[in-house]
Amino acid sequence: MRKKVTVVGAGNVGATLVQRIAETRLADVVMVDVVDGVPQGKALDLLEAGPVMGYDSRIIGSNGYDETAGSDIIVITAGLARKPGMSRDDLLAANGDIVKKVAEETGKRSPKAVMIVVTNPMDVMAFAAMKASGFPKERVIGMGGVLDSARFRTFIALELGVSVENTHAFVLGGHGDTMVPLPRYSTVAGIPITELMSTSTIEKLVDRTRNGGAEIVALLKTGSAYYAPSASTLEMVEAVLLDKKKILPCSVYLEKEYGVKGAFAGVPVKLGAGGVEQVVEIKLSAAEQAAFMKSVEAVKAGCAKFM
Repeated sequence: MRKKVTVVGAGNVGATLVQRIAETRLADVVMVDVVDGVPQGKALDLLEAGPVMGYDSRIIGSNGYDETAGSDIIVITAGLARKPGMSRDDLLAANGDIVKKVAEETGKRSPKAVMIVVTNPMDVMAFAAMKASGFPKERVIGMGGVLDSARFRTFIALELGVSVENTHAFVLGGHGDTMVPLPRYSTVAGIPITELMSTSTIEKLVDRTRNGGAEIVALLKTGSAYYAPSASTLEMVEAVLLDKKKILPCSVYLEKEYGVKGAFAGVPVKLGAGGVEQVVEIKLSAAEQAAFMKSVEAVKAGCAKFM
């Protein structure tokens, strides 16, 4: 029997993720959206691409939640997208109610699923989803660190003229303007980028990473990023479905790790069939720890609204 993934939200991120899951033949997919006809139409369109692309994944579109029952993974992308000049935090109130309802409705139909939250502001929405679903912390994960690290890796590769496959990067903290890219732990073929670039160049890349989402929003003018976010989510889905034990930077609920208690924040974790199987603690310098804690405090301020 094939695995089953529910994707809530049939917008650009959600629909592109469904396409990626089908084309990698990972699972059957249920795509849910409140707009009548949209998830059904996109699901049928993707289903009809199967004979050409060579996948047999069953794709169902729905305006309700009953079809989601028994899912192995629930991905929440539903919510308002960012507009030019809008921060992720501006979305807090509007998207909070949406995510809480989605988490509650899908959680009770798939009580053993792993929940991946993409909706912004992501760290706070992950907290809201955990509270609404009643899921244990190991099975509610925010997608942010994978995307932020991918952006950092992209900029490193462009700067040095090397393959992105040679680059590795870690970005910790909240998925927002206070995120903490870590140049000391970012490498090209194992060589720290601090050995390959000047401090000023690294600072430029760090700043561009922090503003990676806003840069795309400003260019698109009527939408936000979805190719890279959906690809990043796919990497997490694959790690769980295939029990890969893959270490990825994800937003998870910390209770004592990194000196944090009671907040979601991006840290390296081992992802497998059970969701978060281990939080990997790395040593931070005093400056890095201070920046990380500043980022966590920004997330905590948002989470307070869902206590």
